[in-house]
Amino acid sequence: MNEKILHLLGIARRAGRLTLGNDAVIESLRRGNAKLVLLAKDLSPRTAGGVRLAAEEEGIALQALSSTMDEISMALGKRTGVVAVNDAGFASRLIALCTAQAAGTEE
Repeated sequence: MNEKILHLLGIARRAGRLTLGNDAVIESLRRGNAKLVLLAKDLSPRTAGGVRLAAEEEGIALQALSSTMDEISMALGKRTGVVAVNDAGFASRLIALCTAQAAGTEE
């Protein structure tokens, strides 16, 4: 399941539908572009807290991934622990995959 999420993130990156990095993601949230925010499991609590607060203020869904920053960097080609998905279609599919992964079911 984790591979499906990372693969879809790679496709979204190539399609230009992602914003990567803490500051860029917060800016994307403020501008109303982000539809979903994803956090790496090894992201620092301080960084995660700031992004979580910004996402809550804007009413945007936030998901913690079971992937590390290294795994995300392999899929995206850039080391980051914070990713904003700026496309509703990609966001809804990623939410479904994350939910299925958390429930332990295969989708």
